[in-house]
Amino acid sequence: MGSCCTPDHSCSTGADGSTGATAVAVVTATTTVYAVSGMSCGHCEAAVTGAVGALPGVVSVDVDVAGGLVTVTTGGAPDDAAIAAAVDDAGYELTGRA
Repeated sequence: MGSCCTPDHSCSTGADGSTGATAVAVVTATTTVYAVSGMSCGHCEAAVTGAVGALPGVVSVDVDVAGGLVTVTTGGAPDDAAIAAAVDDAGYELTGRA
């Protein structure tokens, strides 16, 4: 899973986890919550936020590392396959909608 994390789930990078994600007003925004496994630190949060936030149509991303949840707001229907691929590319596993 996330290569920055040690077996005891501490972060080996010292990343602070700040995301810098900015919400944009969208007329037909859709919010979807996904379950993601393998996240355990601020670096994990930043990696998933960056990967998913870069997808077309994504307005905002909120990661709850402790809960293993990623809330994605999109302008219209979410592209589950693209979101799953972005999470996978970041080194984690989207296990489905929460």
